[in-house]
Amino acid sequence: MYNLQPEIKISQTADTWESYQAISKELNRLFNEGKSRIALECYPGVNLEELEQHLFRHLTNICCVKADDYAYDAETVTKMIAENLTEDRVFGRMSHADLAQFFPHYEIQQWRKKASKMEKILVYGTGATLLLPDPDILCYADLTRWEIQKRYRKGLANWKAANEHEDNLKKVKRGFFFEWRIADRLKQKLTDKIDYLIDTNVANQPKMVTGSGYRAALDEIVQQPFRLVPYFDSSVWGGQWMKEEFNLDPNQQNYGWAFDGVPEENSICLNFAGTKIEIPAINIVHQRPIALLGKKVQARFGNEFPIRFDYLDTVGGGNLSLQVHPRVDYIQEKFGMTYTQNESYYILQAGEHSTIYLGVTEGTEKEELFRELKKAENGDYRFPDEKYINCFPVKKHDHYSIPSGTIHCGGPDTVVLEISQTPYIFTFKLWDWGRLGLDGIPRPVHLVHGEENVNTAYDTAWVQENLINPFETLYEDEEIRVEKTGLHELEFIETHRHWFKKEVTVSVHQSVNMLNLVEGEKITVESVTDSFAPFEIHYGETFIVPEAVKVYRLVNQGDPNKEVAVIQAFVRGLSTEATKL
Repeated sequence: MYNLQPEIKISQTADTWESYQAISKELNRLFNEGKSRIALECYPGVNLEELEQHLFRHLTNICCVKADDYAYDAETVTKMIAENLTEDRVFGRMSHADLAQFFPHYEIQQWRKKASKMEKILVYGTGATLLLPDPDILCYADLTRWEIQKRYRKGLANWKAANEHEDNLKKVKRGFFFEWRIADRLKQKLTDKIDYLIDTNVANQPKMVTGSGYRAALDEIVQQPFRLVPYFDSSVWGGQWMKEEFNLDPNQQNYGWAFDGVPEENSICLNFAGTKIEIPAINIVHQRPIALLGKKVQARFGNEFPIRFDYLDTVGGGNLSLQVHPRVDYIQEKFGMTYTQNESYYILQAGEHSTIYLGVTEGTEKEELFRELKKAENGDYRFPDEKYINCFPVKKHDHYSIPSGTIHCGGPDTVVLEISQTPYIFTFKLWDWGRLGLDGIPRPVHLVHGEENVNTAYDTAWVQENLINPFETLYEDEEIRVEKTGLHELEFIETHRHWFKKEVTVSVHQSVNMLNLVEGEKITVESVTDSFAPFEIHYGETFIVPEAVKVYRLVNQGDPNKEVAVIQAFVRGLSTEATKL
């Protein structure tokens, strides 16, 4: 029953177009009505050759100009961002640049003088609005981060980089730390001005909606519960459970990852009366932050979505990598991020041999620990994990807190719902059980970063007292039970688990909520004021409730004699509401 293609039906009417022929017909109409200057701003990764071959050939008597050609060349841009890229294969430093810094000012000014004498101009590409800052019509061609990453694997180069054949991890690093940042800053400035939004996620199948219709849809989304479009990926550790449970392609070797609650990565599908427009979910975070996040969360984190849900599936496979996440002061100083990846493992499924590695054993000295890890780095020595790292058995519905600085690793035959703070890229691998990556290259380890961040005070006794199943019953009656399941006091996410047979009323606690149906067949999320239609959720599906909803109802639609359970995550410390909610 897991819905692989969730969508949001938009009640507001909007004009839409499907196919390059239909879009070019609309652009020709605009030119013929006197709109002589059109800017088509493109997110890095949009296939410009596809636009040239299938869109522009239908335009008549139009001068088409590629904005990317007016930026500095690849070598110059790469030198300009060397500090952001670093020498590391995975980690860089967050760029705070603007796109305009990578376009020579003099050449832009000269082009604008030349363009003032032209009759009909369409400027396209990344930076189109720098060449044409005040167009008659502004179009924006968008696509999702996951689609960009798939294109990297197929040979797409980064923006202004001659790196088609470069290591994929380095491409993602350049995207994450540089080009997605500058592109998002520009997109945020343009959204209120866009006349048309073009979805370019599917090759040769573009879809377009008016800017007014798109902005109305953003307003509508943040007043109701919704799901992100999930995606799944293979891993070195296995993963067979999701393949069957979520009806994935049985021909794939495995699915170790599932991202279904990461707005920086996932997308949202908007259904405009049958025309489905897929947009990056981060657009909503950037453009409607108060209604989505809540004013208190936005005041603390800015236009960032601070909670992440994803799956790690080791059923039929092996252990995850032994790893640690950075302290907040370290991630700020080294990478330019404002907060770190504290996290937790919620055990959705477990077998007889399911385990978690968590914290160091009593008496472990950091110097000795890392001496052994360095010996194992080249793969010809087995790190004696049993000597230094705690290993605990786990069972279904356990919940383990993992504050930054804690060595941890998921064991085999387990499905973990990872509930964490959002900076998902900052995992320092310490040992990977001697495995190669799916690309045949040894997976990178980061012992220098790891040694700076591992806290050996998080030993056996401390872990047992602080991190293992810190359950507390907050409210209980004959109908419902609400439990606090984590996270540790050093982490800013609070998680409540709601058990019920019929229904339960839930408060957002002045924060955006991310939730998952961890027990039961099906529920509906319903408005207590009839402000949105009942929203259907199946087992294992992650969903978001915007802060603007305030209070909502969860109703069991499965067997009325069986309890269902929903795990709810929100930013703690914002509300003093009654614990029943």
